[in-house]
Amino acid sequence: MNAALELGLLYGIMALGVYLTFRVLNFPDLTVDGSFTTGAAVAASLIVQGVPAPVATLAGAASGAVAGIVTGVLYTKGRIDGLLAGILTMIALWSINLRIMGKSNLPLLREDTVMTPLRDNGLLGGPWSILIFAIFALVLKFAIDWFLSTDLGLSIQATGNNEQMIRSFGVNTHFTTILTLAISNALVALCGALVAQYQGFADVSMGIGLILVGLASVIIGQAIIAGRSVWVATFAVLVGAIIYRLVIFFALAAGLNPNDMKLISAVLVVAALLLPRWGFLKRIPSFRQLNRRAVRA
Repeated sequence: MNAALELGLLYGIMALGVYLTFRVLNFPDLTVDGSFTTGAAVAASLIVQGVPAPVATLAGAASGAVAGIVTGVLYTKGRIDGLLAGILTMIALWSINLRIMGKSNLPLLREDTVMTPLRDNGLLGGPWSILIFAIFALVLKFAIDWFLSTDLGLSIQATGNNEQMIRSFGVNTHFTTILTLAISNALVALCGALVAQYQGFADVSMGIGLILVGLASVIIGQAIIAGRSVWVATFAVLVGAIIYRLVIFFALAAGLNPNDMKLISAVLVVAALLLPRWGFLKRIPSFRQLNRRAVRA
């Protein structure tokens, strides 16, 4: 259970990145399947070469930003369909990741990582590590909330809502699109770097199907916690990531085959999309309704 909560908070960072493109920018970015592994590959390779783990982690996040910029340039300057641009970058990253690591799997069990102090002190897998991960995820969440409330952040939101209208006001939508893709994939790559250090290895296939995990986190969270404001939406994304990991944990505990996890993820996304339309979730009080009830009480 504790491991599921820890992974849920770590993958919540990735879900925040998917939220920026999927909900804010309204862009179907498939780059995340590749940039997640790129962040893990860059961080793991640098750590093996003796680079301090925090620096290697930041380098991994920067590599994801570069991948997002490539997708953004292909979409805006090359006028390639957004879905295809993400697929092209994702495919290219597969070979690049193999080049970075030098092999398909790079172990980190004997290296000093950002998780080493927690593991050495017996905190990993306990309430203190969950608290640390939660604080880190919340710091990123509040940073995104603040950024989206700035003039540039509002321009990004307007780009996702109505690109032609905001362009008529003189906003460079190419820049806002590329910047959002860079930030999104930087968060995804940061998550990849942290997950690689958490599990003790980086693998070239660790990002396959990750977009489904991100969409599941976003859709499940926003289906349970309804709200139009950015801070509620980002909080819902983090909750959705935790719920997704808990569902996977209980599915495995119930004896399901680990090979069926992708199928379970697809079923979760379909359920989160269809249940609100069928009215099943309308009976569940939303976050706003619960808050109003608490204020009245």
